Amino acid sequence: QVQLVESGGGLVQPGGSLRLSCAASGFTFSSYAMSWYRQAPGKERELVARITSAGGSTTYVDSMKGRFTISRDNAKNTVYLQMNSLKPEDTAVYYCYAGYYPGYWGQGTQVTVSS
Repeated sequence: QVQLVESGGGLVQPGGSLRLSCAASGFTFSSYAMSWYRQAPGKERELVARITSAGGSTTYVDSMKGRFTISRDNAKNTVYLQMNSLKPEDTAVYYCYAGYYPGYWGQGTQVTVSS
């Protein structure tokens, strides 16, 4: 069965860094584009970044460009999101997503940016 397990969330101060991981199983990971989404309270879930199946192309939302980096290790069936220069407005639950449509969702990991 498909499983996407996010980890690495937590509390970090503004300007700090965090690396999220998403461990995938139950499908052919190397054949799927992978994405990170986030959802803050009262807000719509939004795309943060996406990476193609072989890692040859990445996409970022403008507000994250230059601060966030998505990467993947197909040998480990894992996708990462490196987050630097974090801001309070980055506070949200971050979700891993496999594929385009239809795809698979992880359960999310909480990221809180606060002093």
